[in-house]
Amino acid sequence: MDLKFFKKSVPTLIIMAFFSVGMIFAIYTLLTPEKKLPVFNPADVNPKLVDESLVHIRRNHKVADFKLINQNGEIVTQEDYKDKIYVTDFFFTRCMTICPVMTNNMGKLQEVFKNDDDIKFLSLSVTPEMDSIPILKEYAIKKGVIDAKWNITTGDKKHIYELARKSYFAVLDEGDGGLQDFIHTENFILVDKRRQIRGFYDGTDSKDIERLILDIKILQNESK
Repeated sequence: MDLKFFKKSVPTLIIMAFFSVGMIFAIYTLLTPEKKLPVFNPADVNPKLVDESLVHIRRNHKVADFKLINQNGEIVTQEDYKDKIYVTDFFFTRCMTICPVMTNNMGKLQEVFKNDDDIKFLSLSVTPEMDSIPILKEYAIKKGVIDAKWNITTGDKKHIYELARKSYFAVLDEGDGGLQDFIHTENFILVDKRRQIRGFYDGTDSKDIERLILDIKILQNESK
């Protein structure tokens, strides 16, 4: 074997090797589509979760405008979530079953995205007549809520229940938001910057919380 020829060929072989690796990576990137989250319209969701007046809708569903009051007595509307990705849940402060787990998991999400201005959180009380602003404030402090990231809210019961049933598709049971109506759900709902629903998650399940974290990051990349 001619060693001189081999030595002269080494740089060429190295360049060819790097070129080959680059080509393989480029082809893999082109052939591997970037993951995108589905957009959920009423027709895509379990019919039991959807108000019967909406089940036929297959496109352009958006979360309705809302007007709520947070732990600081401030009015909260869609404007506070404009151009934000956010996670919503429904809870009540006296709940001793699923709500503490859900709130702790929402707190974990808050910690993960604490320094990310794109991400916010919204919790709506299902017993607004009992969850007054002082009670919500005490609850928020106890749970480590960052005011700029996470609104813990109360408001008109009929309005909140309509949001749960007709906007977020969070609950299975039917009702009119009246005195005897009560909803209790473990669902976390992921909403994008266009007010579209992009995912449903069990707020009491640690694996679903991990999935939600990954999906939020996918949604961030999608919106860039």
